[in-house]
Amino acid sequence: MSPARIQRRRTKGWRKPEGAVIVTRPSRFGNPFTFAMAYELGYADHGDTETARRAVLGAFRSWLAGNRLMWQSEEGDTARQRLLDGLPELRGKDLACYCPLPEPGEPDHCHATVLLELANRKTP
Repeated sequence: MSPARIQRRRTKGWRKPEGAVIVTRPSRFGNPFTFAMAYELGYADHGDTETARRAVLGAFRSWLAGNRLMWQSEEGDTARQRLLDGLPELRGKDLACYCPLPEPGEPDHCHATVLLELANRKTP
């Protein structure tokens, strides 16, 4: 079975499945881009969480690819490299984040999906 994204819960009795890795903020693998940022920069209207979720996912994906537009500092570069260096730790593991799971057939707008893709991609 291939690695999957799990929705982390705050409900009483919920436990992280064995072997899964928590990738929420403020973990090493958390998405540094927030809904507040998306609202403040005009990428989404206040309260439009789905548009904000897509905006911060796009910022995260672009940032990991080396784009400095959303975080122009050595601190951002260091954080990116630290995250990328840790990707082998995620290989083959389920990842847990608070983002809601998508409906069947819908795209998953969670940074954990990007981490799953990167950590488990085939290397030539």
